[in-house]
Amino acid sequence: MPGSAELRDVLAGPVLEAAPRLLGAVIRHDDVAVRITEVEAYAGADDPGSHAYRGRTPRTAVMFGPPGHLYCYFTYGMHVCCNVVCGPEGEASAVLIRAGEVVAGHDTARARRPGARDRDLARGPARLCRALDIQLTDGGTDLVAGAVTVRLGDPVADVSTGPRVGLRAAPERPWRFWITGERSVSPYRPAAPLKPRDRPDLGL
Repeated sequence: MPGSAELRDVLAGPVLEAAPRLLGAVIRHDDVAVRITEVEAYAGADDPGSHAYRGRTPRTAVMFGPPGHLYCYFTYGMHVCCNVVCGPEGEASAVLIRAGEVVAGHDTARARRPGARDRDLARGPARLCRALDIQLTDGGTDLVAGAVTVRLGDPVADVSTGPRVGLRAAPERPWRFWITGERSVSPYRPAAPLKPRDRPDLGL
């Protein structure tokens, strides 16, 4: 089983190499552990879909390194999602953990996600964080030695790729990676079309 030194080496590399390597890894918080089955790569200044596309802000500072830390953000006014920071320090990039399979702490995860089938306990980025009880305050955690940890598994042999979910910026990039045939992978949804009031005034 790969160790913490290999995790740091993997996460110091380019995001498009780190993202598929995280498939099969186990993310753990307290007694709940999730095997990662789906991720998305975000490449900072080179990626209009990234939170760090326009540069460093207080919100995105952790994305600029060092690699191997957790970046958390709030979405839709109610959900936390988490990312693994990777790439050379100073170049913001991160891997969104989109979905996984609970492999330890099932009773705790079920209590946090009442009524959900086991397949769905961590199926989707917000559900995954809820199952693991990852909060905004966990942002910046060292994923080798902190309260939230990631441990690599062996490389996954059968990996599928496709467009990232729900993006209007750079939606065509096939930077979503998942374990082929895995039931816990979340369904693909394109971005909703802009409403007329949200479209820029083109002067037509």
